[in-house]
Amino acid sequence: MNQVSTDPIADMLTRIRNGIAVNQKEVSMPYSKIKESVAKILKETGFIENVAVDDSQNFKRLSLQLSTENGNSNITEIVRLSKPGRRSYASSSEIPVVKRGRGVVVVSTSQGIMSGDKAKENKIGGELICRVY
Repeated sequence: MNQVSTDPIADMLTRIRNGIAVNQKEVSMPYSKIKESVAKILKETGFIENVAVDDSQNFKRLSLQLSTENGNSNITEIVRLSKPGRRSYASSSEIPVVKRGRGVVVVSTSQGIMSGDKAKENKIGGELICRVY
């Protein structure tokens, strides 16, 4: 049975959380451009190791290789900040710092999806997608 998620980003974060909980090395999910952008930011910041798009079947799939150190995942906490029923926006000065800079906030801006640090640097705000530590 194939079910369509009403919040695909929350579904992606839950799949990552569940994969970490059972010590999986790789997590696979249906593809979307937003999910790929979020995954690339997680790769740039070192929370996941690799992002791959598989389009060999009728539909594309996004595969994420989870990054680990000494058998433990680099991701301790991954939380959705803005939800479909309650959107959360922040100006460039209001973008939160996660765990004194050890974590990252993913922000959807008018110039695309980027990390909170990059958004602050470019002085643009936007919708807070998720927080990763």
